[in-house]
Amino acid sequence: MWPEEGGAGHIHTVLEGGTYSRNHPEVLNFRIQLESKELIINLERNEGLIASSFTETHYLQDGTDISFTRNYTGHCYYHGHVQGYSGSTASLSTCSGLRGLITFENNTYILEPMKNETNKYKLFPVENLKGTWGSCGSHHNTSTLAAEDRLQPPSQMWARRRKRETLKMTKYVELVIVADNREFQRQGKDLEKVKQRLIEIANHVDKFYRPLNIRIVLVGVEVWNDIDKCSISQDPFTSLHEFLDWRKMKLLPRKSHDNAQLISGVYFQGTTIGMAPIMSMCTAEQSGGIVMDHSDSPLGAAVTLAHELGHNFGMNHDTLERGCGCSVAADKGGCIMNPSTGFPFPMVFSSCSKKDLEASLEKGMGMCLFNLPEVKQSFGGQKCGNGYVEQGEECDCGEPEECMNLCCNATTCTLKPDAVCAHGLCCENCQLKPAGTACRDSSNSCDLPEFCTGASPHCPANVYLHDGHPCQGVDGYCYNGICQTHEQQCVTLWGPGAKPAPGICFERVNSAGDPYGNCGKHSKSSFAKCEMRDAKCGKIQCQGGASRPVIGTNAVSIETNIPLQEGGRILCRGTHVYLGDDMPDPGLVLAGTKCADGKICLNRRCQNVSVFGVHECVMQCHQRGVCNNRKNCHCEAHWAPPFCDKFGFGGSTDSGPVRRAGEQETRQKGAGASTVPTRADTSVLT
Repeated sequence: MWPEEGGAGHIHTVLEGGTYSRNHPEVLNFRIQLESKELIINLERNEGLIASSFTETHYLQDGTDISFTRNYTGHCYYHGHVQGYSGSTASLSTCSGLRGLITFENNTYILEPMKNETNKYKLFPVENLKGTWGSCGSHHNTSTLAAEDRLQPPSQMWARRRKRETLKMTKYVELVIVADNREFQRQGKDLEKVKQRLIEIANHVDKFYRPLNIRIVLVGVEVWNDIDKCSISQDPFTSLHEFLDWRKMKLLPRKSHDNAQLISGVYFQGTTIGMAPIMSMCTAEQSGGIVMDHSDSPLGAAVTLAHELGHNFGMNHDTLERGCGCSVAADKGGCIMNPSTGFPFPMVFSSCSKKDLEASLEKGMGMCLFNLPEVKQSFGGQKCGNGYVEQGEECDCGEPEECMNLCCNATTCTLKPDAVCAHGLCCENCQLKPAGTACRDSSNSCDLPEFCTGASPHCPANVYLHDGHPCQGVDGYCYNGICQTHEQQCVTLWGPGAKPAPGICFERVNSAGDPYGNCGKHSKSSFAKCEMRDAKCGKIQCQGGASRPVIGTNAVSIETNIPLQEGGRILCRGTHVYLGDDMPDPGLVLAGTKCADGKICLNRRCQNVSVFGVHECVMQCHQRGVCNNRKNCHCEAHWAPPFCDKFGFGGSTDSGPVRRAGEQETRQKGAGASTVPTRADTSVLT
């Protein structure tokens, strides 16, 4: 895909911050003469983009992986705006000349170096790009967002407050991007070129997600320069599952991250340019996606990656029947979650996407995103006034003219006299809040609250109940911080009043191995039959609720009447959604759903909950607490961690004490959610 000739702008690198150089200045400003307009582009290095734990990985010919961290003194990826134009944005890199995108007055332009010309650049409308149009092909509203929130705590007042706090908090996605072997070949077998392209893609995606209070923090890039590490073919469905399996088995054990995306040089079948599971962020099994690199500009892959990441966040397509509000007209690109991607590329999220994200967060999705990365982990050099508290600084509230913090000296980045702290949820009036002060409420029955420690201004990192712990009484088991049940999913699909059908419905329907009854797919067109023991992990079967599915116009009811030996019939209600190619079937039972006493659905199989080791973990808590996802005890209010065997103030080594010194009343149900399940709940583990 090549831009049309013509439309070149004249670039002059001027003003404070220096001209473009190999030093990659912290602040960069330059002028563009665009027809009759002279535009001034103000840029700042995107300090939060690359973590200090960031690694680059490639392979020797014998398959040995080589991972290393460069000694960056300042990277070459920037965000900014056009001076004097409200709502304008810019996302560029200076790694090998100025390149990237500039948006103002509802128009987007691509900036690129001209081939075989030194210090000459081409600026052209994004519409001038030629190439493949792509489609996700899915035209429905998926199940996870249409239902009432079954995990919502009893206190509506608290629920509203929690919603505001969750949305207000910055979320951090620690991302790994992988390039397959075909992508390496398409980029001229140039390792440095591929790595720069992957980071440039991440820089654009970070810009797209910033308005949603989500930051993309790149913790690694990997290039399969010798051979593919899993099977990548033109079948996007098979390729996705192969990549997700590789991520879980190979990548996660050696590289901690929240989400991984594959950039592929393979042209997928049909119009598919990307694929990802819905509402799967932070899960070991499905937090990732695949993206076809369909454009000469990295912007194309960035838009598709943002779309697939949106599915991981629980965002559905912006279909006509949803009536989504989009701030950009369709002929200017529209919004990112449109089912089809054309030109110009979309770069903003719709009102539907924002609502979908809110609903997913309320359900407990994304437990790994609320942990604030150590600020010193950001590359780019230290500077007082950049808003990041870096090594040697006591605080940083931005430049003196923008600082509103009464505890911080903006000129020196030191605390004011008598101030102990300036930032953090556990800092109030420049002083540390007492140990045991709640700083983050539990978001659902599988989440655990966090409390100030009295020693730090920051709220402890988010933790939740260990996978396999009972929840919703004993109707479900916790999995990745969420309590999934058949009943919850039936209400999602059919509305209030729906409930799971009897077991015979699951057994009969899911033994067929067809689109209407199955345990998933072997490939894009081959369905797997469910064994009887796994039937409750296939297509969900319900009774009651609305007359038709409530998840969108492309969902239809599949009703099966099963005769009983004693006479009469049972009506089983399943759903079939006419899907495209980029999301799994929303009518399948979700991973982590209880399928029998002591058993849970994993990989479409009904497996013993003992695979998680929760019983062994809980045993160390002396029946006075529960086990969290870090395998540590969260103790009842009058017992002390780490093993709840001595008197103390409750909580865990991870989440702080649950009560203040001198408090007599236990606060196990603060703000409407229990922090420690009852003994009756834990007894099923024995």
